[in-house]
Amino acid sequence: MNNVFTSSIGKKLIMSITGACLVLFLLFHMAMNLVAIIKPEWYDSVCAFLGVNWYAVIATLVLAGGFGLHILFALILTLYNRKARGSNRYSTTAVPKQVSWASQNMFVIGLIVALGLLLHFSQFWYKMQFAELMGNHEVTLGEATVSPTSGSAFIAYYFSNILFVVVYLVWLAALWFHISHGFWSALQTTGWNNEIWLPRLKFAAKIFATLICLGFAAVIVTFYVKSLLDCC
Repeated sequence: MNNVFTSSIGKKLIMSITGACLVLFLLFHMAMNLVAIIKPEWYDSVCAFLGVNWYAVIATLVLAGGFGLHILFALILTLYNRKARGSNRYSTTAVPKQVSWASQNMFVIGLIVALGLLLHFSQFWYKMQFAELMGNHEVTLGEATVSPTSGSAFIAYYFSNILFVVVYLVWLAALWFHISHGFWSALQTTGWNNEIWLPRLKFAAKIFATLICLGFAAVIVTFYVKSLLDCC
């Protein structure tokens, strides 16, 4: 068991497992957010259903733990790789064709994704589920006061601001690179790395990442356009 936490392969395996769980959550979250486009009231009902129910709280704690482990082992692997390369990392060498841009910049991309998530937590989770856990039945949203379960009101408020629209779209671009690389890399770690399956996995990863990011982007753009139309 100690080898799982100390070996390079073990660390990558933990990153793969936690990453897969986080991606599944993103898929669920994206599908849930699309409901806000169809009918905001339905989205609010979903938010109220999840709320502070025990299963939602447990799921949040599990996700937080997985997210923490994912970042922790990403940092450990990055520092380990830098230490292993030593002064060689400063020498100029040609990058092999099979090494993607995302692979070379995975740490920076991951950092952007993490910062975007922190912003998202501060704007949504902190004022919704956390507010409910603290017993607050109303929260301030700009000049208005809304229920923590009024998810559509939060989406409409933040994505009427072009600054947040741009920031979230940049975050989604980083998320696309992170998922598209991490998806096939995780499967490669578990042994799916032969010449037949690896190209297929890379293609499937791009399709999967595109669907997730386009789903989130659709909600952002739709609510921003709606805010412009409402002002007219």
